[in-house]
Amino acid sequence: MWRGYCARWPLAVNPMHRFHCPRDLAPGARLALPPEAAHHAIRVLRLKPGDTIGLFDGEGHEFSARIETIEGSTVWVAVGAAATSDREPTLKLQLLQGISSGERMDYTVQKAVELGVAEIWPILAERSVVRLSRERAEKRRLHWQRVAIAACEQSGRSRVPPVHEPLRLADWLATQKAQLRGNERALLLSPAGEGRLVDLGEPQGPVIILAGPEGGFTDAEEAAARNQGFLPVRLGPRILRTETAALAALAAIQTLWGDF
Repeated sequence: MWRGYCARWPLAVNPMHRFHCPRDLAPGARLALPPEAAHHAIRVLRLKPGDTIGLFDGEGHEFSARIETIEGSTVWVAVGAAATSDREPTLKLQLLQGISSGERMDYTVQKAVELGVAEIWPILAERSVVRLSRERAEKRRLHWQRVAIAACEQSGRSRVPPVHEPLRLADWLATQKAQLRGNERALLLSPAGEGRLVDLGEPQGPVIILAGPEGGFTDAEEAAARNQGFLPVRLGPRILRTETAALAALAAIQTLWGDF
């Protein structure tokens, strides 16, 4: 049985180990870590009762916590005080990434989250090497979402960017109404792009980045994106791999207009 408890830990903590805990977190609460987090805490990090950790719900709330007991594969923790966090980007960045094969897509998702992307849309393009059935597409989405969560745990972010269901580019353009409106800016990464990021003015709102798969987008796909308001831009004179292009663009955008 849990005994009375009053949180007295400092507000601004920066624990070495952080865990995503999508539950109602509040000072004084006792709860068990989610199974994956508990496994990582016990088997990988070798944490013990008394160790201090950080918990975040993925919606921007973060708390200090302390491991109370470990019962088999269950880790019981006591939630402490709310913790301050200023690691969320000031610029809203959305990534439309052509699905790549194997670990390339994992790498892109992981690093895009570290670089501050707010949401990710996996895009099925005509030249995509990966072909996904509906069932397999959902399994891959869940896998990529777990990659995003792990990247938040590592990088200190308190909001988990959603990884949406994979869509064909034409379907995304139709359902998301990507025609530029208001202060939104949409960028198509293309070796044949006429402009450069450095030549653009500072965006006044969200930025959407569209990056192709291994074989790039077809002429028809690029034309469809341009017709919906996407501006073709090139990232220097060299042709970048699919797992490099979006990350280079995110880093450049954060340097030019974000919080780098």
